[in-house]
Formats: sequence, structure tokens, C-alpha cells
Amino acid sequence: MKVSTMFKHFSLAAAAALALAACSPKNDTASAASAPAAAGAVKLLNVSYDVARDFYKDYNPLFVAEYQKQNNADITVQQSHGGSSKQALAVANGLQADVVTMNQGSDIDLLAKRGLLRADWQSAFPNNAVPFTSTTVFLVRKGNPKNIRDWNDLAANDVKIVLSNPKVTGNGRYAFLGAYGYALKANGNDEAKARDYVGRFLGNVEVFENGGRAATTTFVQRHIGDVLVTFENEAHLSAQQYEPGAFEIVYPKYSVRMESPVAVVDSVADKRGTREAATAYLQNLWSREAQELGAKLFLRPADESVLAAHADTLPPVETFRPTDVFGSWDDIMPKFFADGGLFDQLASPAAKAKIK
Repeated sequence: MKVSTMFKHFSLAAAAALALAACSPKNDTASAASAPAAAGAVKLLNVSYDVARDFYKDYNPLFVAEYQKQNNADITVQQSHGGSSKQALAVANGLQADVVTMNQGSDIDLLAKRGLLRADWQSAFPNNAVPFTSTTVFLVRKGNPKNIRDWNDLAANDVKIVLSNPKVTGNGRYAFLGAYGYALKANGNDEAKARDYVGRFLGNVEVFENGGRAATTTFVQRHIGDVLVTFENEAHLSAQQYEPGAFEIVYPKYSVRMESPVAVVDSVADKRGTREAATAYLQNLWSREAQELGAKLFLRPADESVLAAHADTLPPVETFRPTDVFGSWDDIMPKFFADGGLFDQLASPAAKAKIK
């Protein structure tokens, strides 16, 4: 699907009607698409999770250029990045996002429960509104000095782990669920043995950061820890951008599948008159150009042909969906991550003291 096909239904008059005055987003990320909007221009705010920065930094100018070409009208896209659940709460509490691009469905479900968008938001776009997926991998230092090959190695006594906080970040939650899912499979679904492993895994965490990108900074720039447990795309970009050649990526044999759902925030888009532009912005994520861009930035595209073309950098991995193993996100969140949940039960007081 060509980018231009996403815009042919827009007219100049419609574009002019989409004028708005958005509030300045928190944690704004500068990009070619984040300049102040001209009077009468369309202005969108995309509230997203933190390790999606690199993708949207490149995607926004692609979208903006085609929109302006097709409509002869100005549009700007502003970004707000942070821990996925913190971002969802910010929107729930009034941050005026036209669209949200998160890393777990429960964050968007929260907004639906608050009445900010439609309950069947997953039906608005292909693939249950998931344009890209990822998986949890391990970033280690050159030569892999601790010989980390799989999840079981992360419970060794001398391994120091850097992880984002599972209580507030999707990145950390997927890592926690990846460790738990691995332990269940490795121990024949023996819950006691799985909990014992996860407790030892959490006990090796040197620091729980407040976001995936903050965890990356701690590991690669502050040189803390032996291994960073994070999303595949973040691990690849970190290995390339910070001290090239200083890091290696380890793929566990069995890992968790991260899905990055997207949605239009109906209450904001309808109030501002940005629905058409917001819908086009998200729909275009399934265009060939956007899918290729995602793959080049190590996101796993929904387009299977694009994914297959990048098998050298995005190799096949056996993964599981959290909702297939642990129940719905409505079951997962209170069981594992609410106060007093399994994370709190399995993390020692000393481990929890390391939460940022």
C-alpha cells in the first residue's frame, strides 16, 4: 500500500477544518515533524512509549511530507514519550493526545474504560490494531563475559541485571512475564519452581529504571550491570548507536512477544476535529514504507513479506503472547503488578529498594 493512498479522501477544505490548539506534551521528543504549527494547520499529539522514539522520529516526517503534498495543507506531529503505563495515565488524567501508540493493550483499555475512546478500538485497524511486534532479548557486553545464553543464566549468583520497573513500564512487564513464562515451560508448569526462579532473577536486578530508555542509558552509558533485559529493537539500536562493537545481543530460545497497539483517542479527536488526520496517521503505519522503516529499526512488521525480507536481522524466535499463557490483561495486571501482586511477593525488599 502506497503512502499516498492514505490521503486521497482528504480535501483542502477538510484539512482546514482540522485546525486545533494542542497543549505542549510532557517528555516531548524533538523531530522534523514537531515544529510549531502554523495558524490553521493540523496539529497532532502522539503519546507513546519511550523506546518508540527512534521509529516515530523518522516516521513523522514521512507522514507529514505526504500529507502536505496531498492536501496542500500544513500538519505537525508532536511526540510525548515515557513509560507506557505512565503515558496512559497521563492521557487518562487530561493530556490531550489525538493518538496513542503503546506497548500493551491494557494501557489503551484503560482509556476505553475512562470513556476516552471506543471499547472496540482494536477493530479500527488491521491485526487487532497492532502494526509492529517485538520480543524480549538480552544485551550483554562484548565477549559476553558472564556467558549468558538463556533465561536460566540470569538467575546465576554473579549476574547483575538492568531492567525497567515492571510496576510502571511495559518493557519491564514483558521482561518479567518472559522470565515467568520461560520458567513455567522449563519446569513443566510447576508454579512453585517458576516462582523460585523468578525470585532469583529479580534478586539479581541491579537497578529497576523508570523506563526502557532510562534502563538502556544506565547499562550502556553508566556501565552498570552485566546484562540489559529489553525489547529487541532497543537492544539493536543500542548496540549500533552507543560504542559500536562494545555489545552483543543474545536471543533466548523462548521469549515473550510484545505487541504495540495503536488507537485514536476519540474524545480528543472529535473535540478538535482531527479524526481524519489522526486515523490516516495510524492507518499509514501499515503502509509498505512504514513497515519497511519499522523493520530497519528492528521492529517486527505485521506485513509478513517485509518481515521475511529482514530475517537476517529479525530472526525467527519462538515466542508466546502473555494473554495466551496468563489470561487477559485484566487478569494479568492485578495478579502480577498491582500492589501486593506477584511482583511484590517475589521481589525481595532489597530488590525493591533498587526501584527508581
